[in-house]
Amino acid sequence: MEYDKNICDWTVGDEVEGFYLLKAAASRTTAGGKPYLSGTVADCSGSAEAVIWDYSGPVDGSDAGKVIKLRGQVSLYRGSLQLTMNKIRLPNENDHYDISRLLPTAPIDVDARLEEIRALIASMDDEGYRAVAGTMLERHLKAFRAIPAAKSVHHSFLAGLLMHTSNMLRLADFLADLYSGTVDRDLLLTGTLLHDFAKEREFSFSEFGLVTDYSTAGQLLGHLVMGAQETAAVAAELALDEEKSMLLQHMILSHHGEPEFGAAVRPMCAEAELLSEIDKIDSRMEIYAETLAEMNPGEVSDRIFALEKKIYKHF
Repeated sequence: MEYDKNICDWTVGDEVEGFYLLKAAASRTTAGGKPYLSGTVADCSGSAEAVIWDYSGPVDGSDAGKVIKLRGQVSLYRGSLQLTMNKIRLPNENDHYDISRLLPTAPIDVDARLEEIRALIASMDDEGYRAVAGTMLERHLKAFRAIPAAKSVHHSFLAGLLMHTSNMLRLADFLADLYSGTVDRDLLLTGTLLHDFAKEREFSFSEFGLVTDYSTAGQLLGHLVMGAQETAAVAAELALDEEKSMLLQHMILSHHGEPEFGAAVRPMCAEAELLSEIDKIDSRMEIYAETLAEMNPGEVSDRIFALEKKIYKHF
């Protein structure tokens, strides 16, 4: 039995015990009518699917985002590690654990990334776009430097939104120079910075800052609509030119590319087209990175839902 063993070090057959983060959970019923709990456990090193059979509580889906103490055995299920738990409970007043060991966090220097973003804003020639970008950054700064970019698909760790957005800004700055005759750099940089700020209101968060679910506003409106609404309000407050305001709103509303992927409208300007592609590149590369980290060279993964295919690790 190994206590508090990092998930990245788990191997088939391990008996593990200790404190882990219950990243997601759902109470379900087998075909035979028996209750069980399935979900995902995590620590700062990674995550794994977990299940406990013949279990009806007290731990359930409402405890997603909380710390749990568990005991179980690691096995292989559909090509991935899975923990079959035989004991699970919430901590009590006599328990002691290091929360920093449990929270997955972006592998970046948060302050350095923010300074990089501020430098990009300062480099903008257009006073209006520069004002909107700077104002929105400061208004969202506390959440922007801390929250994940998603519930589970990509950058779902602390400071994930900052990592995702700053990666995208690096690509946007490069592509704006490459296509300087076609693209307005300041519009592209501003739209890229603003595109996911509304995720602060789209999600519900655990006491530790991880995403546990979608908020009511997140489900009824979504971050594209809420982001465009806030951008329109800030643009009006700063007396931004009406066309520039519409262009920024359009970029946010169209950055998922196609309606089937959640876009309110399709991209209709070069900057919106680039934003959609940049967003896709960075999110998909993070999915590759997280999947490849758990594979051995020469392996082919199971089908990855977000990529709609399997992937191969060649080194």
